[in-house]
Amino acid sequence: MRTTTPGDAGSRVGRIRVLVVDDSVVVRRLVTDALSQDPAIEVIGSAANGRLALTKVAQLVPDLVTMDVEMPEMNGIEAVRELRRAGHHMPIIMFSTLTERGAEATLDALVAGASDYVTKPSNTGSLKESLAQVAGQLLPKIKALVPRVQPGPGSAVRATLPGVSPRAAGLARVPDGAHRLPGALRAEPAPHAVRAVILGSSTGGPEALSRFVAGLSAPLPVPVLIVQHMPPVFTRQLAARLDRMGPSTVVECAGDEELVPGHVYVAPGDHHLELRRSGAGVRTILTDSPPVNFCRPSVDVLFRSAVGVLGGDLLAVVLTGMGADGRTGCEAVVTAGGTVVVQDEATSVVWGMPGAVASAGLAHRVLPIADVPHTVEALVRGSLAAARPTTSTGGVRL
Repeated sequence: MRTTTPGDAGSRVGRIRVLVVDDSVVVRRLVTDALSQDPAIEVIGSAANGRLALTKVAQLVPDLVTMDVEMPEMNGIEAVRELRRAGHHMPIIMFSTLTERGAEATLDALVAGASDYVTKPSNTGSLKESLAQVAGQLLPKIKALVPRVQPGPGSAVRATLPGVSPRAAGLARVPDGAHRLPGALRAEPAPHAVRAVILGSSTGGPEALSRFVAGLSAPLPVPVLIVQHMPPVFTRQLAARLDRMGPSTVVECAGDEELVPGHVYVAPGDHHLELRRSGAGVRTILTDSPPVNFCRPSVDVLFRSAVGVLGGDLLAVVLTGMGADGRTGCEAVVTAGGTVVVQDEATSVVWGMPGAVASAGLAHRVLPIADVPHTVEALVRGSLAAARPTTSTGGVRL
């Protein structure tokens, strides 16, 4: 059990104290004004670069830091790395641009120990619109990462270090099973084939997905479809990064691909990912229909579509994330006879999405992230006996 210190991300009764770090005076003022709209949040200071941020964090002990990526003296990635190395555990939200370079740098920051990110305002015609865009992105994330009630059995935020992976921070992993589960585990379903793995994640997802993909011992004999809540450029960078991390072939979904065993398909930002039957195979569909659960892509959309095409021959996985996207999709999977696995609270950055599934009694297993890859492998390979005939490469025929 950790020791809570000021600035650590345990629950708070008072206002949430935020340090704003950005080399632009205009952006610092914009973020400060956006956060000051909420009486639950207090901006206690600002810094113009990463090096100054290190000093300000030590002096002010904030509950949370917003951090620009590109800055003089010391950039945001280096600052995150130094803060974690110095033992500062508060959540850090990166402030990034919607560019290839910005997406790549943001993913680097998340690996270094940042908790989440938001994108800088774009295509806004007024200061009022920019304020609304920043507030709309930042406020929910801050409140999810720094709750203002004392933690209890139903707490939705992890009891370990927010945003800091054991690998990034050099910390021992929380012992397996150290989660708090408000809902009862669902009884294991009847034996069934697994013809696809469907996976959803949000806040903290890039790091969790990295550990999942890297943890697989070999390409799965079924396709894997992923919805990670991210903008378009970011999902392309995420897929490319994941492709380098493990044995599977990982691609950003382009639409109308035929699903291939051993391949991982990442839904592109701003598009829902769905499936359709095509002869003896299954193909992807990308749509720009309205957001679901305020999200596009949406986990629920993918899960429900997969059930419509593959029935209960599914393994659904819900990893760390804010909100409840995926809960109704998991209900559809369970009703159809499929299996649902969720990440536990102790290893989630925010136990919103997996917690919503578990609290609804829809989870067959609740696992630390380190156990998810080999559990998925065991469930998929164990289902082969009940599956349809295999292909010449050993994959399950869809």
